Amino acid sequence: MVQFVGVSEIRRIVARVGIDAVLTRMVDYLEADFRRWDRFERIPRLASHSPGGVIELMPTQDDALYSFKYVNGHPYNFERGLQTVVAIGLMAEVESGYPVFLSEMTILTALRTAAMSALAAKHLARPDAKTMAIIGLGAQSEFQATAFRAVLGIEALRVYDVDPAATAKFVRNMAGRGVRVIACEEPGSAVMGADIVTTVTADKVQATILSDNMVGAGMHLNAVGGDCPGKTELQKDILSRASVFVELTEQTRIEGEIQQMPADFPVTELWQVIRGDAPGRTARDEITLFDSVGFAVEDFAALRLLRDLATETGQYETLDLITAPTDPRDLFGLIAPAAVEAAQAA
Repeated sequence: MVQFVGVSEIRRIVARVGIDAVLTRMVDYLEADFRRWDRFERIPRLASHSPGGVIELMPTQDDALYSFKYVNGHPYNFERGLQTVVAIGLMAEVESGYPVFLSEMTILTALRTAAMSALAAKHLARPDAKTMAIIGLGAQSEFQATAFRAVLGIEALRVYDVDPAATAKFVRNMAGRGVRVIACEEPGSAVMGADIVTTVTADKVQATILSDNMVGAGMHLNAVGGDCPGKTELQKDILSRASVFVELTEQTRIEGEIQQMPADFPVTELWQVIRGDAPGRTARDEITLFDSVGFAVEDFAALRLLRDLATETGQYETLDLITAPTDPRDLFGLIAPAAVEAAQAA
């Protein structure tokens, strides 16, 4: 039998454990797996692009467990009342190849993405950062805000979206969550005075969400929305001024903000900073940029955490997905007429 966590179960887990605790533990799991980065199989995801979006498979494994995530990114789904991103994840034993855990990953990916942004800022932002700007108030925005408040103690949020309804939704969802929200009328005013800026827009275009003149000395930027070829959020000049940190270099050069830059543009992989092998922020006035596209090791850590939380809380089902004939060589016997009749009679 395979453990299964669906939407109902993950909602109950978050309600029971608390979203702040889930995000804080997620950061711990991510950090632990980034510290053992060289123990993972590291390959760029397999992406199938179409005019409306992208469908991806994101696999990795260590010496004990294999995982993959199926995920899409269709920016205009909301016009049909559909989610921009949906995802499903699976973990299996490396030794036997048997699946052991299957989960919804739409909510889990939202939690993981926010926790990853907070982890990067923990290592790259100024330690006294208290004000954050968020540009783009779609499905990911509240997760980002909650993670940064829980992990870094952010006190004020300056926010902007082109759609007033998205802004109203964000303000409503963040009410009573211990952070002051300032809704702004354009991106420039949102980033003014911010220590940390997260861009998390969905359009599959090379956009200029932030221009160079908006970025002040000492800012930390999380570029979250640009995550596939032809999809960026930052003006190229910002990259030239910033110290840029990535997950997997070869994947980010194709999908991230640095797709705008030459192939030899210098970047540092975040695991090197987390493990102490490379410096992060080296000066108070330095501009740091986490060019985030998402990587399979992060999903591995997220599934590892959810599996533990499911076991701790008892919030999971079991699925009959694995055949178990008495003789492993006699698979046909499970569907032979006599076996089917016996199963029906039972």
